[in-house]
Amino acid sequence: MLKLPRSFEQYRGLRKEIYVLFFGRIVTSLGSMIWPVLTLILSQKMGMNAQRIAAVMVASSLIMIPANLAGGRIADRFNKKRVIVVCDALSIACFLISAAVPLSYVTVALFLAAGICQSMEYPSYNALIADLTRTDDRERAYSLEYLGMNLGMVLSPTIAGLLFQRFLWLSFLISGVAIGLSTLLIVFRIKDITPVEDTGEKGEYQKARDDAGLLTVLKENPLVPVFIVCMSVYYAAYGQYNFLMPLDMGRVHGEQGAVIYGTVSSLNCIIVVLCTPFITRLFRKLSDPKKLLTGECLVAVGYALFLVLLGHIPVYYAAIILFTWGEIFTTISEGPYLSTRIPASHRGRINGLSSVLGTLITGAGDLASGHIYDSAGGAAAWTLVLSMLALAGVLTAVLIARDKKAYPKLYLTDNSDIT
Repeated sequence: MLKLPRSFEQYRGLRKEIYVLFFGRIVTSLGSMIWPVLTLILSQKMGMNAQRIAAVMVASSLIMIPANLAGGRIADRFNKKRVIVVCDALSIACFLISAAVPLSYVTVALFLAAGICQSMEYPSYNALIADLTRTDDRERAYSLEYLGMNLGMVLSPTIAGLLFQRFLWLSFLISGVAIGLSTLLIVFRIKDITPVEDTGEKGEYQKARDDAGLLTVLKENPLVPVFIVCMSVYYAAYGQYNFLMPLDMGRVHGEQGAVIYGTVSSLNCIIVVLCTPFITRLFRKLSDPKKLLTGECLVAVGYALFLVLLGHIPVYYAAIILFTWGEIFTTISEGPYLSTRIPASHRGRINGLSSVLGTLITGAGDLASGHIYDSAGGAAAWTLVLSMLALAGVLTAVLIARDKKAYPKLYLTDNSDIT
């Protein structure tokens, strides 16, 4: 049998469907070429200032709100695999049409429509991973999916940067083809999506509550809304990696800003690929709230380094390493935290609610940072971002203080080790 490095051995023993989703993530992410350069498309190709770009982002986010809510309800009521396939098919059509028509506001609208479809499928995708894993396997499963996403994205931002000036249409085409291949994998290789029944003590919080409404479940789990708000504020700050950072690079480095930002984004993916297995294994006994706080602190330090030494290209790569370590910590803690503390019957709706609140807060953050960037400069906008991370840190501290008392069975000592 093939001997894997110890850090990768931890991913053995998961259901076959989890590995199919992993390979699907790789293929899809190979074509994720538009999101990394969207800000540059709107600024350099379409002549928008920061405030107008923020307005476009917010408008698209508001449109996605009903899609997120509908996606959450659909995920709890219908076959999750079919939801994913239908949404993917619609987004593929949008990308292929975008590749065929000249760049214009129509292209942007089609791209955002594809984003809406992908937002609708997010609750189904996230809930499906939880359905297919036991509580003790869930962190490894989410870590593996995150690893797959970034394996595919190692080269795509750099390629997008190189195609940006003359062959932008090709980025749309590649994205559509890649999502198509991923969808075919899911159609033909995922047959069984029967949820895993976790009979251990740690699974008691996940028992289905078909008789309870969403508000009832949230009222019975008051830390879950705190967590959702915390993650929403964090993602509003995290999203500036795709907004303020490329704006600053474009302002300071001109046309080379797209290429520099593409290589920085690729390094982000490389660090994820190299470090996710090690961080997942080394910190597996650290509670999810503590991992979350560690990640928030690292992201804040990375942003601060970028802000203080803006214009020094080597510093961008040092900053993105710290930022990426933080991203890893928050990502591997988010899915397991939420899925282990809510009934399995409500995973889709709560994931949808989380997406909606995240969209609203991120939109408000983009508007505020865009306005401040245009009126007071980049330093003031980054100060707002660091303040948002500080607020997320305070909310995480509340989780750390109260989570063990609220969910004591999740903290039962497990002397088993992952080999």
